[in-house]
Amino acid sequence: MAVRSVAVAGCGIAGLAAATCLARAGWRVVAFDRLDAPEPIGSGLILQPVGLAVLDAMGLGAVMRDLGAPIQRLFGRAEPSGRTVLDVRYRRPGDTGDAGLGVHRGALFALLLEAARSSGVQVETSREVAAAGDGRLQFQDGGVSARFDLVVDALGSRSPLGRAPAAPLPFGALWASLDWVEGFDEAALEQRYERASKMVGVMPIGRLPGDARRQAAFFWSLRQDGHERWLSEGLDAWKQDALALWPETRPLLDQIDEPGRMVFARYAHRTLRSAIGGAGVVHVGDSWHSTSPQLGQGANMALLDVLALATSLGAGDDLDAALRRYDRARRWHIRLYQAASYLFTPAYQSSGGFAPWVRDWLMSPVSRIPPAPAILAGLVSGRIGSPLAAIERAGWTE
Repeated sequence: MAVRSVAVAGCGIAGLAAATCLARAGWRVVAFDRLDAPEPIGSGLILQPVGLAVLDAMGLGAVMRDLGAPIQRLFGRAEPSGRTVLDVRYRRPGDTGDAGLGVHRGALFALLLEAARSSGVQVETSREVAAAGDGRLQFQDGGVSARFDLVVDALGSRSPLGRAPAAPLPFGALWASLDWVEGFDEAALEQRYERASKMVGVMPIGRLPGDARRQAAFFWSLRQDGHERWLSEGLDAWKQDALALWPETRPLLDQIDEPGRMVFARYAHRTLRSAIGGAGVVHVGDSWHSTSPQLGQGANMALLDVLALATSLGAGDDLDAALRRYDRARRWHIRLYQAASYLFTPAYQSSGGFAPWVRDWLMSPVSRIPPAPAILAGLVSGRIGSPLAAIERAGWTE
């Protein structure tokens, strides 16, 4: 069979992972990125057990574990009552498998970029994709790529290769990567809430390659329409709000000396009906399905997409049939987690009073009654409905 060619649009986590896997499978791969040099955007994330399983299959899991910080628990407390409203533990007594892994987005990005380049992926920069058709990418500057057998859309939730982006959710979040300080749980994502309109969080994210300093992801929930006001009011006013909610964060806040240290992330619930686009385009990651970060699944869902796509493409010569297999392999798992995120998000990011009341007085007590703890742990880990076993039976190889 002749060597097939694929254009990967976007050099984020999904794009680099897809480029690597397809190059290793014998495809000729060219990845296109709009920036002058590919780089990560954002702070930290949790690699769940399902995401780590994909990295293991790619031969990258051990290095990522060395860089990351194991996460055993997700913990949140409402203030000023001090009531525990979130307490999810990955492992039950006797469990020996992976928990979560807090990682610096830059560390994961660097690992995937090196893997792509060492696998023979050609990366073209300063190429902002505007459209796709007949196996070619069209760029904002009017240029057109060579023709490819397949286009992988990894451009994210605002991709021009799919349906128009959904309206952003009311709340986004400010993120910063800071030096770790003692006094926080080294194996937990911790959060404090004032109802659901204010949330501050701290999570260990390990270190960057070549740097011994441990890092923390610090985040603050913020309404989409409040970002400009946040900028105009200045850091001191905001820090007073954060300290009132969680006084122990002062050593972290002291590291934020300018607004530019904080990246504002916007989120949207959006799922295309199918991963298969027109004109030989297939979607992965947020280009197919995007949601809020409340369940910590974004990167993990993207990695599962990549694994399913690479396995499906390797199962036969019929490209259309392979893409249909990929769509079926991922469809129900994605729908489950999109629905769960849609239901959970108002309890942790919303302006009203009803959702946090339900969280504090109904969801929290029920979550402690068996089998709820095991179900929550399975949901957060990404294992419920996971297609991993089926994909592995289909014959995944590096």
